[in-house]
Amino acid sequence: MAPIDLVVPSEYDGQRLDRFLVSVLDRQSRSQIQKLIADGRITVARRDARANLTMHEGDRVSVDVPEAAPARVEREALPLEFLYQDSDVAVLNKPAGMVVHPGAGHQSGTLVNALLHHVDDLSGIGGEMRPGIVHRLDRGTSGVMVIAKHDAAHQELARQFHDREVEKEYIALVWGVVQAGRRIDAAIGRDPGNRQKMSARARHAREAVTRITRARHLPGLTLCQVAIHTGRTHQIRVHLSAIGHPIVGDALYGGVHRRVPGDIRAVQRLERPFLHAARLVFHHPSDGRRMEYIAPLPDDLNAVLEALPGLAETDHRETKSRS
Repeated sequence: MAPIDLVVPSEYDGQRLDRFLVSVLDRQSRSQIQKLIADGRITVARRDARANLTMHEGDRVSVDVPEAAPARVEREALPLEFLYQDSDVAVLNKPAGMVVHPGAGHQSGTLVNALLHHVDDLSGIGGEMRPGIVHRLDRGTSGVMVIAKHDAAHQELARQFHDREVEKEYIALVWGVVQAGRRIDAAIGRDPGNRQKMSARARHAREAVTRITRARHLPGLTLCQVAIHTGRTHQIRVHLSAIGHPIVGDALYGGVHRRVPGDIRAVQRLERPFLHAARLVFHHPSDGRRMEYIAPLPDDLNAVLEALPGLAETDHRETKSRS
């Protein structure tokens, strides 16, 4: 690949080299940029660069990105819980901690690696790295997903997601008191200061709508059922953090507290955000019948709830039965 030659514009004057390059180069994370710098593949005015080098308007930057090696996704005999399967779709309960598809730093152990072992026929629209993948859940989020087994099913499911015909409901435990009926209507885009995060204050953002449909109040916490009308990256996590109620256990968006009262100290057991995709409703891509699937709260989240005070036994059973 030929080197990419850049001239620093005025709006990036005074910014670090690595942050400047993350802002102007597509599909390059800050860690990838820093590796290119360490490997001597980035120069400024034909001199070796360093990540924290201050940029000035008019500086000339050359980036030599190596050719990507052809990717091949291997089949892996990882356990998956299928809720439904036919010749068109598969519905499964994704475990927390599993990345959906291979990417930087995750070439194995993903949902796609497991699907290739369990399912012989997957749609090819997503390409070799994302066969059958119509929508995603974050690595730390558990719950219901639908997978397309051929291209026609993929196209129809993708249309339903795009046209907001799919019902998506989550269970989240958040800090503070948030009321049922709360609607969060705030566009979301990539956080310019941290490429790993999304933000409701980004300059280039897309519409996103989240609703709190039910709420159970605990001491200092709220157990919420959340419906989303759009499917932006990290949407629920960003929106709840933006209104001052981050998801418990979500280190990226302010949901991990070092000082926690003794009566709710059980939340410190969490090794991931308390967020679960509990319910998914769509129409079958071949015959149009309504398909509704529910995944119960996994053991790690239930264990935290059972150790918290103030959650009446009837409320706890009701939440679990609807999730």
